[in-house]
Amino acid sequence: MRKRRLLLAAGGAAILGGCGFSIEHGLSNPCRGRLPRELANGEAVQAAWEGVDPTRVWDCHAHLVGTGDSGSGIWLNPGMLSITSPAQYAQRLFFLNAGCVHDAPGSVDLSYVERMHNLLDGMRPGAKLVLLAFDRHYAETGEPSPAETAFYVPNEYAMAVARRHSRYFEWAASIHPYRNDCLEALRQAKSGGAIAVKWLPAAMGMDPSSPRCDAFYAELRKLDLPLISHAGLERAVRVADRQHLGNPLLLRRALEHGVRVVVAHCASIGEDRDLDRGRNGPYVESFTLFARLMDEARHGKTLLYGDLSAITQHNRAGPALATLLERSDWHPRLLNGSDYPLPGIMPLYSMSRLAELGFIAPNLAPALTAIREHNPLLFDFVLKRHLRSGEKSFSKVVFETRPFFAG
Repeated sequence: MRKRRLLLAAGGAAILGGCGFSIEHGLSNPCRGRLPRELANGEAVQAAWEGVDPTRVWDCHAHLVGTGDSGSGIWLNPGMLSITSPAQYAQRLFFLNAGCVHDAPGSVDLSYVERMHNLLDGMRPGAKLVLLAFDRHYAETGEPSPAETAFYVPNEYAMAVARRHSRYFEWAASIHPYRNDCLEALRQAKSGGAIAVKWLPAAMGMDPSSPRCDAFYAELRKLDLPLISHAGLERAVRVADRQHLGNPLLLRRALEHGVRVVVAHCASIGEDRDLDRGRNGPYVESFTLFARLMDEARHGKTLLYGDLSAITQHNRAGPALATLLERSDWHPRLLNGSDYPLPGIMPLYSMSRLAELGFIAPNLAPALTAIREHNPLLFDFVLKRHLRSGEKSFSKVVFETRPFFAG
């Protein structure tokens, strides 16, 4: 047990990259069962759902995690399986514990999906998760690079899970634009029901501003599929020396092709070069660059969106979160997502810090903490519905994301 706790602590530090984390809620997810009636019927939960149509609540950022033990095709980098790579090994333990499948050897894939069912049953009927596939890292040659790939979740598996459980899930494909078959794969994903494409450029090794992406962007536009792309600092997945690929300004090329772009996490942590001031421009906050894009009249105000996944984490709660709450003119272009299973990683969130910063009422913290131990998905939703910056809060349109994907 002591060894596991030390590994979890190492994994937490690796995920946050030294940005700080909280142990006020412990290191591991207690994975409690159904939410007690007094919490489910409590004021915090009831107020959160008031005025929101659950059938329009599609959590747009949920990771499909597993080990491949069901024949799903999920693949993990050997470093995540070996104690000789302690940070990666501990990260895997964190993710499995967050999804409450750390004690399910031989049935991790199926148990993970079943856990998501149970959590959604604790929401309101009609609420769904958008499950994200995750493509491999690819080299410039168009060939996959296993050594640089953190993990792989096939489109076929995400599609199969969503089809088998259509009451609960939609799915987003992940297709590397350098793949020799990328256009064919994109068409297949669309015909298979994918509602978006997900990238993590620093992990997958693509430059969103490269001309190599042009044909892919043209096809995205033709198929009317939005692109959800991580921007800002990445710490949950090993990215080597490729952090610069998360610069929000690199996504302008997709916007110029008429693609609807969703910036994951609103680039709410990290620094990137201000490329508008040259290739060697000064480093500024990634969120500043995201905000610049959001306010650009030519493409930003019509095609650029942000998702709210992870924005309440300990290392993100600050000025960026306040700005997102206060900019009500942005709210029609903000989409809620949980980044599940990350709300189940206990050290990533601090209710006391959110209260100290004035984002939540102090008397709300105990209820949120209790809800989280039973249902991290509901916790994420209830927390964001209660966030405040002065008199400002998120509009309900932020949570009713279905029209963005389904029209």
